[in-house]
Amino acid sequence: MNAMTEPLLFKQTIAGVERDMVSFATHPARYQHWTLTVDGDVARLKLDINEDGGIKPGYKLKLNSYDLGVDIELHDAINRVRFEHPSVKVIVFESGKEKIWCSGANIYMLGVSTHAWKVNFCKFTNETRNGLEDSSTHDGLKSIASVTGACAGGGYELALACDRIIMVDDRSSTVSLPEVPLLGVLPGTGGLTRVTDKRKVRRDLADIFCTTSEGVRADRAKNWKLIDAHAKPQAFGELLATEIGAACTHSIKASGINGIQLTALNPLIDDAGYHYSTVDAQLDRRSRIATITVKAPDAAIESTPESIEAAGANWYPLKLQRELDDAILNLRTNELEVGTWVIKTHGDAAQVMKMDQVLADLKNHWLVKETTGALRRTLARLDVTSRSLIALVDSGSCFAGTFYELALACDRIYMLDLPDSPLASGAAGASSECSAPALQLSPANFGWFPAVNNLTRLQTRFCEDEATIDQLKNLDDSRLRADQALALGLVTLTPDDIDWQDEIRIMLEERASMSPDAMTGLEASLRFPGKETMRTRIFGRLSAWQNWIFIRPNAVGEEGALKLFGTGKKARFDWKRV
Repeated sequence: MNAMTEPLLFKQTIAGVERDMVSFATHPARYQHWTLTVDGDVARLKLDINEDGGIKPGYKLKLNSYDLGVDIELHDAINRVRFEHPSVKVIVFESGKEKIWCSGANIYMLGVSTHAWKVNFCKFTNETRNGLEDSSTHDGLKSIASVTGACAGGGYELALACDRIIMVDDRSSTVSLPEVPLLGVLPGTGGLTRVTDKRKVRRDLADIFCTTSEGVRADRAKNWKLIDAHAKPQAFGELLATEIGAACTHSIKASGINGIQLTALNPLIDDAGYHYSTVDAQLDRRSRIATITVKAPDAAIESTPESIEAAGANWYPLKLQRELDDAILNLRTNELEVGTWVIKTHGDAAQVMKMDQVLADLKNHWLVKETTGALRRTLARLDVTSRSLIALVDSGSCFAGTFYELALACDRIYMLDLPDSPLASGAAGASSECSAPALQLSPANFGWFPAVNNLTRLQTRFCEDEATIDQLKNLDDSRLRADQALALGLVTLTPDDIDWQDEIRIMLEERASMSPDAMTGLEASLRFPGKETMRTRIFGRLSAWQNWIFIRPNAVGEEGALKLFGTGKKARFDWKRV
């Protein structure tokens, strides 16, 4: 796919059948809805949605309402700020339309979309908003919602993801979450959770706010903590300038840094799957299984600031992150029936450990810091993917350090036990295919990549048992055989070479035979034990809301609120509480 020329929705013939496929690759030259401008420390993202530019036919994006295509552009634009404009300290979100900031997800799009499309759309939108908060927390990229008009539903949810919300007090601009009274559904991208957990809005006031369709004006919005500041139209520019200055002061990002260009990925997509240079996703659609193999670097990666910047988007850790992220999005959106993902790695574990050492040594370099953040967000995307994730540690694997995080994100980890074979070579060069696989930990496993529950994946795996975590830290970079890894709880099962093929086959067949709905609920419940965070609640509630409320007749039946929106007819509800 060429991000400069190809549409976001395209036709692809798979196994002789033409299918609609979504591409998540785009470029500012192709944006239909956002305009990105950068002036020193400040980036401005102006939303002026082309109402005829929906990603699918059948609806118009009126009143600055959005669909998946708008969010793909937003995701791309934020990434370009991170990597192409690393000196930017604050992003200001603005509207290019008078009296309308953003009216949220397009209702007519939701009305004609399949259930799966709605769920994937909301999940991707959630992740983009979470990523904005992640960059603020870890990397110092701040954001301001400059609200000049009606800000409703998903539009207000975008504002909620920003560090600051300011609004013009013109007696017509409002903020609202009108999904309950207008559509019979709930805000799908974290609105209720951010109102209470992030904005600290009192429960009873939030109840009024979320059941009032007309919205709340500036003075009350400020009193209820729904916004941070407001000003009359003649003073609003001064207020915005003050907010930008304060955000820049609080940012830890340095000025005067030249960025890199995020070049197009251009994966090969064919009947067999999705193929990249560092990631290969082989599909068995009949068995409904994807085998995703992540390849270690062939040699030591660039390790000086100058060489890393010269490599740019081709620097191995960044290329790996971008390709893995794209593969996850493609599989989630385009391969709905492929419910089990087998995660494998291949190559020399020593090169992975050297990569981790470079990431540690240069952790304060802007490109290393941004790449580590991007890897953190991609691993979090894997955590919340509604697929069964199975890691296979076999001969030729290199589950070490950062690569072991891929296994820790999985629901089960199977490791081949070859007690009579030597361990795979730890020296330079590819691991021997007949050697016993090994696991290795690195500092990457102890805090670089917190999951959406704000814990490391090892803390999550061992339910925050700090004695176990301390024991693992004391291993340093020891290479662990299957029996050692099993004893330490780092893998699930360790079949030997006689049983390996049969055990894996039976396990995968069993998994594929179970209800996908039940598996989604099971996995979402088990992946984040212990205390919840704002993000785990957002995704947990998303699973419940989207998989229940969005398929109930009160919302999507022929006389449901979502179906009848805009027709002038009143929805007919089934009044039973169940």
